[in-house]
Order: sequence, then C-alpha cells, then structure tokens
Amino acid sequence: MTKPWKKQWDFDFTEEALAEELNQAEQAAIAAAENGPCAEKVSYNVEENLITIHLTNGSTFSFPPDLAQGLRGANPEQLRDVWLDADGLSVHWESLDADFTVLGLLQGIFGTRKWMSELGRKGGKISTEAKREAARKRLETGFLKSDADN
Repeated sequence: MTKPWKKQWDFDFTEEALAEELNQAEQAAIAAAENGPCAEKVSYNVEENLITIHLTNGSTFSFPPDLAQGLRGANPEQLRDVWLDADGLSVHWESLDADFTVLGLLQGIFGTRKWMSELGRKGGKISTEAKREAARKRLETGFLKSDADN
C-alpha cells in the first residue's frame, strides 16, 4: 500500500515570486563578485603539475590536480581545458565534469565531505623522510606520548 502524497515544500511558484528569486540571486552574485576573491586567469602547468589561479588582487593560488575531486588521473590536455566563469568566481573543467568555486579552493575545499575525509585519511598515512626522522628522534630521546601524559 502506498502512502498518500503530501506536499513537502513551501514555495510560491508565481511569476512574481520567481522574478524575485532571480533578482536576489543576481544581487548575491554581484555582491560576491565585488567583495569576494575573484580570479582573472586559471591555467595548468604541466612541468610543475599545478593548477594556478591568478586573483584580481594580484595574488596567486596553486594546487596539484590530484587533490581535487574529478581531476585525479586526468591527462594534461584535460587539465589545460579549464575556464573561469564570467565573474571569476568559479573554475570549470567541462570535459571532466568538474567545477569548483574560487573561494572554496582558497579555503582548501577540494571536493565533497567524503572526498575531503578520504584525503585527510590518506594524508595521515604518508611517510616522508621528515616524519621518519622525527620518529627516530622521539625514540632516541625516550619521549613517547604516554610519557608526556604522566
């Protein structure tokens, strides 16, 4: 037996209401373009394997493509096929179906919560020479976490 249909939203679908929604969205986009970080150029550097975003305030932000959801494993041609929206608020890779806001990237948001959680989990497993050296020094000095707690 199916449940009876029940309205689960509260939205006015009149022409006036939709026009007001569009107006609010346009105003929000204008405010974001005027106040937020905006990009004027984005590119992929194959030699350094970095996506670089040049901001209108003169600063730049770069990150390796493997950090970003949808870019991992992409070839250089796909990574070079990147463009900005007209306001410089978002970055797009149409062939990879990947889109990011400039603000989100600057905040270190490279994908969904699940993606970011996986990045964090993998990051903790990375063993570098610096980590190995720090562990050796802790062992040599006899300093262990349990000792510090006592």
